[in-house]
This record gives sequence, structure tokens and C-alpha cells, in this order.
Amino acid sequence: MGTGKERRISLTELAEQTGVPARTIRFYIARELLPGPQQAGRGATYGEVHRKRLEEIKKLQAKGLTLNEVARSLGEGTLRVAGAPQPSAWWQYQIADDVVVAVRADLNPWRLREVQKAVREMAVKLRKIRRPGEQ
Repeated sequence: MGTGKERRISLTELAEQTGVPARTIRFYIARELLPGPQQAGRGATYGEVHRKRLEEIKKLQAKGLTLNEVARSLGEGTLRVAGAPQPSAWWQYQIADDVVVAVRADLNPWRLREVQKAVREMAVKLRKIRRPGEQ
């Protein structure tokens, strides 16, 4: 039997200790990036395994990895088929008759806003550039 010495903490305490909002922690649990609480329900508790995993996730995200890439790095949350590439969804933005930009759909919200801004700017520039023979 274990000694029970591992300190159990609440979701609020885990969020404060790691700097990860409680809402994000719940999202990670739903995405299976993080195990569920040690004790579920109203008095849910978390332990060292949760804190360590959140630190790993933060480090990987700091390197620029998306959540799907983080999941693959941690070996969690994605379907693995031996030898097959991992599927990913893409959004396509047609910014001119002859130009389409494809963007991975699993970007984090900040990165997605930055890409959309760049795509809009590119579309404006391409509209200003006339093809030879156009008026």
C-alpha cells in the first residue's frame, strides 16, 4: 500500500501553481492530454502527475507546437496508425483568381489571427498589382 504522502490539490491550486487557467486544464483533460482528477466530483483533486504534465505541455507549446503536435509528442490524444501520416484538417483562403492559401486548421487562436491578418494583407496587395494588359 502507498503511504498517501502525495499532496492532493484542487483545480484552483493546480491552476495557480502552473499558471494554466482552470478552463484550459479542463480542456486538456477532455482532449486526453492530461489525465482526469485523482478524485472526481465536487472536491476533485489533482497531484504531481498533473503538475508535471502541464509543465511538459507548456514547454512544448513554447517551442511553437500545436496541440495536435503536443499530443503526438506526449503519445496521447491522437489516433496512431503504424506507418501512416497523421491526418490534419486545412482551411483554404482564395485570395485571388490564381492564388489559394492553405492553413492548418489546428493552429492556436493567436497564430490563426496572425495568419488571417497576413492573408488579408496579401489579398489587398495582390488586388493592387495588375497583370500585364489589365487596366
